[in-house]
Amino acid sequence: MTPLFYREQEKFYVSVDCIILGFKEGKLYLLISKRKFEPQEGQDTLMGGFLRSDESLSETVSRVVLEYTGIQDVYMEQVGTYGEIGRDEGERVVSIAYYALIDLEMFDESVCEIHNARWEEVEKVGKLVFDHNQMLRDTIEILRKKTATQPIGFNLLPEKFTLPQLQALYEAIYQTTLDKRNFRKKILEMEILEKQDDKDKSSSKRGAFYYTFNKEKYDQLLQKGYYFSL
Repeated sequence: MTPLFYREQEKFYVSVDCIILGFKEGKLYLLISKRKFEPQEGQDTLMGGFLRSDESLSETVSRVVLEYTGIQDVYMEQVGTYGEIGRDEGERVVSIAYYALIDLEMFDESVCEIHNARWEEVEKVGKLVFDHNQMLRDTIEILRKKTATQPIGFNLLPEKFTLPQLQALYEAIYQTTLDKRNFRKKILEMEILEKQDDKDKSSSKRGAFYYTFNKEKYDQLLQKGYYFSL
């Protein structure tokens, strides 16, 4: 039986909104879809869903990300809680936003057809419903701070990547051009990348060697007081 104190309180909806980011061809992309119901039906929206009674918050986020990407075990982090009065014209809804970083090579394109979704360049994203643009702005600010001190950017790359691809990723995140020599010197001095024997020759005959991120070595270095810095 619900205690009287709880029964006397107002009830609100709790939702999650997911800022799902991917990277390809030197650009950062956001997954958005057309809202299927009122209010603001047909407008661009982030991926989201309501918290269910039998789910923890993390389970809700994982369910939403899996539903809209077809990928499990995605890197996710909370952005913040958005609960302004009237933020949702339909009901009083408190939303907890998370961002998710995915490898687009693993993305199931069929989910775009199912959910009428598409990938939009972050820099070209237009008006989103409610306060979703603010969620995106907050996400990019967090991402820029985190990628400077933690190697979370590798979650946006395939398992094997080239140094030009890695540099292009950081340039897309920070919207700036990085010095090639300095970037490579700094990243290789960390000794957390493993050089592979094969090359990517899609952009030149000479090609560029593939690398992989050695998370185990990075974790060992962390225990010794090492920290990631770009």
